[in-house]
Amino acid sequence: MKLGLLTLREERSLTVFEKRVLRTIFRPKRDEVAGGLRKLHNEELHNLYSSLSIIRMIK
Repeated sequence: MKLGLLTLREERSLTVFEKRVLRTIFRPKRDEVAGGLRKLHNEELHNLYSSLSIIRMIK
């Protein structure tokens, strides 16, 4: 692998890892309607943590 170039598979793996880490950091939210906990959606994660993604920083 050349430095600075990611394959599509590597980029997808890093994106999945990034979302998993952010969901762990920000914890599930309480769902008022269902009365339980739910995972944050990608858009909610982005709003909480709007800095550059790991992928963009690597590229």
